Amino acid sequence: MEDFGKTFADVVAQQLKALNKNAFAVEKEGGLPVDAIRSVVRDDDKRAVPRITRAKEICDLLGLEFYIGPKRELGPIEHLTLDGSDYAQIPLHEATLSAGGGAFNGTEPITDHLAFKKAWLKRIGVSASDAVLARIADGEMGESMMPTIMPGDMVLIDRSRREIPQRQAQFKGRRSPIYAFTTEDGARVKRLAQIKDTLLLISDNPDVPPEVINRENWPTINVIGKVVWWGHTAEE
Repeated sequence: MEDFGKTFADVVAQQLKALNKNAFAVEKEGGLPVDAIRSVVRDDDKRAVPRITRAKEICDLLGLEFYIGPKRELGPIEHLTLDGSDYAQIPLHEATLSAGGGAFNGTEPITDHLAFKKAWLKRIGVSASDAVLARIADGEMGESMMPTIMPGDMVLIDRSRREIPQRQAQFKGRRSPIYAFTTEDGARVKRLAQIKDTLLLISDNPDVPPEVINRENWPTINVIGKVVWWGHTAEE
């Protein structure tokens, strides 16, 4: 649901303000065509999304980094080496994610860390600085994603992956990705699928029907990130 054209426009506009320059002056100084930048930062339906080569030219002129490649570490992460392998310590937050009706969470402290191999994180496209861990609520509030995710399970969330994929009306056997998100009911975990102007909140438990969110109510959904791993705790 993220508007990448608007995101790029916001970054460019902020940098222009920080440099105390206007778009016309930068276009002229850099030899860009008329409106090359102004059309990008225009705040209306006519906003242009530049080609990749033009986006790089704009970034170069404004002193912005332009990067395409494997995910990089952009934040402080504790690292360690065990038996010759490099690990990243991913923080476990004192937060409960409900697979059902929602458990309220504020800004919870970090209670622990779990080490993941950096090579494995790279293989699945996850930057350690974007990753967080949380637990699924115990009891009935955590049962709607059974048997995939069980109450009490730990989930690894990639906060950089917040875009909900658009799906056809017929899923053709493919299941939608699982996301952690918040609604007015609190923090939750479900499969999310966008079909035209409808957002579906889908449970793996066949006894729990899908929830339907119409476009006008999409702002009530705040996607935390995509769930990329989960771990079961064996019970006696």
